[in-house]
Amino acid sequence: MSMNALRNKVQLIGNLGNAPEVKQTETGKKLVKFSVATNEVYRNANGEKVKETQWHNLIVWGKLADIAEKYLNKGSEVAIEGKLINRNYTDKEGNKKYVTEVQVNELLMLGGKHSED
Repeated sequence: MSMNALRNKVQLIGNLGNAPEVKQTETGKKLVKFSVATNEVYRNANGEKVKETQWHNLIVWGKLADIAEKYLNKGSEVAIEGKLINRNYTDKEGNKKYVTEVQVNELLMLGGKHSED
């Protein structure tokens, strides 16, 4: 496989840790942000089961943002496909902060029926 064939592709299945946060950009585009927890279970050197939780920051644009805003809640189980985006900004104290987010291209809701309340 050539290096050119490798793509920036992320696939996650997990549960929302917070309600989706809806924002508008200066140009009026809607984006939705939320975090998803993935859990892995493995056995350590002593044979004990260990559950490891990783948190991922997700960002959704366009029509998918509308769907996320309307249907996703804290605890919702989702499968997503997207790509990693690295960005940085300077906080109020003048410190440079680095953020890695997953920009979602595909979103699938898993689990049972979701309540509308």
